[in-house]
Amino acid sequence: MSAPYVQGVRLRRQNETATPKQPEKEPGFAQVKPGRFAKRAWAPSFSLAIRFLLLMRVASAMYSNIEDCDEVFNFWEPLHFFHKGYGFQTWEVSPQFAIRSWAYIVLHAMPVKVASFLFPTEKRAAFFAVRITLAFISALCEAKFYRSVLENLNDRIGRYLFFILLFSAGMWNASSAFLPSSFAMYTTMLAFSYAIAPASLRNNKRTLFGTLLFATGGIVGWPFALALAVPFVVEELFLAGVDQPTSQSRSSWFQKRLQRLVTAGCVAALLFIPIIAIDTLAYGRLSIVPWNIIRYNLFGGSERGPDLYGTSPWHFYFLNLNLNFNVVTPLALFSLPAVGITYVYDRNRLGVAPPSSNQSSSFTLLATRLMPFYLWLGILTAQAHKEERFMYPAYPLLAFNAATTIYLIRGWMEVAFLSVTKSPYRTSKTPLFRLFTSSILISMSLLSLSRIIALYINYHAPLSLTHTFEYTEIPLLLNSTGLLHLPPGSSPSDLGKGYQIDITPVEELGLRVCVAKEWYRFPGHFLIPTGVRVDFVKSEFEGMLPRHFEEGGEMGGRFGWPRMGTRVMPKDLNDLNREDKSHYVPIESCDYLFDLDFPQHPVSSALEPRFINDKNTWEPVECLPFLDARHSPLLTRVLWMPGETWRNMQVFGDYCLLRNTASVAAKLEVAKTGQKQMSGI
Repeated sequence: MSAPYVQGVRLRRQNETATPKQPEKEPGFAQVKPGRFAKRAWAPSFSLAIRFLLLMRVASAMYSNIEDCDEVFNFWEPLHFFHKGYGFQTWEVSPQFAIRSWAYIVLHAMPVKVASFLFPTEKRAAFFAVRITLAFISALCEAKFYRSVLENLNDRIGRYLFFILLFSAGMWNASSAFLPSSFAMYTTMLAFSYAIAPASLRNNKRTLFGTLLFATGGIVGWPFALALAVPFVVEELFLAGVDQPTSQSRSSWFQKRLQRLVTAGCVAALLFIPIIAIDTLAYGRLSIVPWNIIRYNLFGGSERGPDLYGTSPWHFYFLNLNLNFNVVTPLALFSLPAVGITYVYDRNRLGVAPPSSNQSSSFTLLATRLMPFYLWLGILTAQAHKEERFMYPAYPLLAFNAATTIYLIRGWMEVAFLSVTKSPYRTSKTPLFRLFTSSILISMSLLSLSRIIALYINYHAPLSLTHTFEYTEIPLLLNSTGLLHLPPGSSPSDLGKGYQIDITPVEELGLRVCVAKEWYRFPGHFLIPTGVRVDFVKSEFEGMLPRHFEEGGEMGGRFGWPRMGTRVMPKDLNDLNREDKSHYVPIESCDYLFDLDFPQHPVSSALEPRFINDKNTWEPVECLPFLDARHSPLLTRVLWMPGETWRNMQVFGDYCLLRNTASVAAKLEVAKTGQKQMSGI
């Protein structure tokens, strides 16, 4: 060992070369160089982020509600038809209109096939297999997005972004939803993972993958999501980024940028080929679904268009975003002004000035990345027809904008504290800044968790009752007829207690489940046992309800398309939201009914009577609490708090599964007679 303070000399042979020192990774353009007493902020690694995100996303897949009936009737039902050969069909998946892509739907067929192979008698497993797959994809995209922000922009912004994504109620709802807007959310996160780096002629990966991913979200998912790519395109064409074009070379520089972007766009356009091919095969006619969606929504005329399905005031999304992201929503909206304030009062916050006047400043680059959220919010706010799911593609961008604002405000606090104390050491040691950021993130997380719990407790009854129907009611019926074969070691008392019981003999009973005024809360055929028919009963609703697909479509049709029912052009569907009464069945033909009743504030009419009061016909199988939103205080509707006081402020109704006593008894008697005759034989 060498003595202290003694310099050593190492001799090399002539052919021995020194290992070149690896250059350090350039910091992000908003990365502040650590000072003497500063240290880099802790942030979870990619693998650790994946574990945390998977925990939340899989929980969402298992316990979140279905927030929109469009998810059921336009996606879950066509997927069920593709899998089983029956289900509900809306006008949007009719060949005449073709504004829903079968290519997007069949992308989700693989987890259904896997679940059906592992659990051949249970469709419910396929439902959750799809949801868990979506949850896994969302977690991967979120982790990639977060790490790209951390590595290319700023450590603290990345960390704040991670916690907002992880705990927000908005991401809880959107991450496992079977919707094109959720798909567009995944691709937007991946696209921004590449677009977060400054544009450069040396960074071809940014242009190619960014363009491909934005295009995938628009072509495969939802075409309007392409609007989120506008700032990306502007930066590619007009902002130098880290390039240094001179006034003489500006023209050739622009041509190279344009040529590269057009080339990437042409490669991305190839996605149209398989999408159009699959949709044309499914509908039996040339179908360009992205164009059909745009044409209907923007050029439908005065009699058609999305406004037929409801309109909302301009502030709809502002209120909705406050529900799903609470305290960070105002921060997201304040992000662009925060950049301007930082430019005036804390200019060094985003690093030093660019080495060349021809390069883009960090403030310009950051503002460009904050713009997509504003653009998306502005476009949607200008539309009269508004729905929560339309905001899904921009949810991660809201989180990013809010994280940026938190970082910038923290910087102002540091500058102010330093100007007062005149001590960089005291500034680096004070817990004030950490307390500020922690209070925002903890408040956001607690409010979001409260919102998530409230959604489950207040509105989960429709999904819970399908479980009761399949795992308790149906086994009890089959056991009473002798059609049920119990597994070894079990007894009739074990029914509904988690035993793997084959209930496929229920097909012999010919049961019919009906929904009336609760049609829009029907969770789909995947949660109803095979062999049980679902139908609609007339209610006060006067719009267009779905019809049944043409059943009996053979597997292995022409050119490999398995279901010819997708090519049938129904005459009882229209795009004017006009009711067709052939979609209803008489209430007397129903064996079971899902219905919602508010005993404390009853409402009834000739078409929507209180079925639960008709004791001679309907017997409750099970009733679960469902919030009476009209008669509960606003705060108790949107949040959950422990304690009886909070609970007593709420008013709940009964979401019930009702049994038609006489109808079910008659079918059971027929089944018993058949069993006796078979036994006699």
